[in-house]
Amino acid sequence: MDTQLLEAFVAVAETGSFSSATERVHVTQPAISKRIAQLEEHLGCRLFDRISRTVHLTEAGVALLPRAERILREIAETRQAIHDLSGEVSGNLRIAISHHIGLHRLPPVLKRFAGLNPEVSLAVDFMDSEVAYEGVIHGRFEIAVVTLAPEPHPRIHAEPIWPDPLLPMVSSDHPLASQGSASLADLSLIPAILPGPDTYTGRMIKKLFDDQGYAFSAMMATNYLETIKMLVSVGLGWSILPTTMVDSSLKALDCEGLSLSRELGFIHHQEKTLSNAARAFIELLRQEAVE
Repeated sequence: MDTQLLEAFVAVAETGSFSSATERVHVTQPAISKRIAQLEEHLGCRLFDRISRTVHLTEAGVALLPRAERILREIAETRQAIHDLSGEVSGNLRIAISHHIGLHRLPPVLKRFAGLNPEVSLAVDFMDSEVAYEGVIHGRFEIAVVTLAPEPHPRIHAEPIWPDPLLPMVSSDHPLASQGSASLADLSLIPAILPGPDTYTGRMIKKLFDDQGYAFSAMMATNYLETIKMLVSVGLGWSILPTTMVDSSLKALDCEGLSLSRELGFIHHQEKTLSNAARAFIELLRQEAVE
């Protein structure tokens, strides 16, 4: 079976549309449709239902997806393993990066890696850390640089690179800013703008307040820390943010009983043999930890 057919199928299944799949496999939409039709003809069944411009996997499609992903992953890993026997750092490296790390921590590493390894084709996907974990588990990414999960995962190797202490923050002209401090009780009475409850950071903050017996009023939640910073800076509420984000628009508060820090680092699958390119990238990350 032509692997291009499987690549088209996986792209449509994962993106949820034929048009979005074209960006993944770099062919036209008619070409995507033709490949799906050929695959369906080869297998003798429909793989997608197209209802009101929405694409859904059929029962056969659901059964095929993990097998197609595994076949494509094994082919890619085999090609890379044979290529890596030469000792060269080249080929493709696809990594996932959380938005915050991509903006605040990783640009120097990416620049250095590209300069040292011009033969590597680097693909970077920005996403929530929790989504990146799933991508690494299922083989879509060789490495992810993310907020590390509080609990270890049996199939994931996680290595911290940067400590990331967190503090409560308000706008520079907020009434609490002049005080310079606030208690958990004070904060529980003021609207909060926090990371979503589905994020590691959001769950960490909620647990802190739950353990101390305080509820808090979250007026809104978003997974993007830069968005939270903007909303806090214009006085719409308080939040708990990395200390690296403090600037003239924000005031960090001392808060007795509040001690939070998360770890930022990289992850990869425990059972996957890393490519030369991945090993080179990890070496640069470890140098960041030393520095």
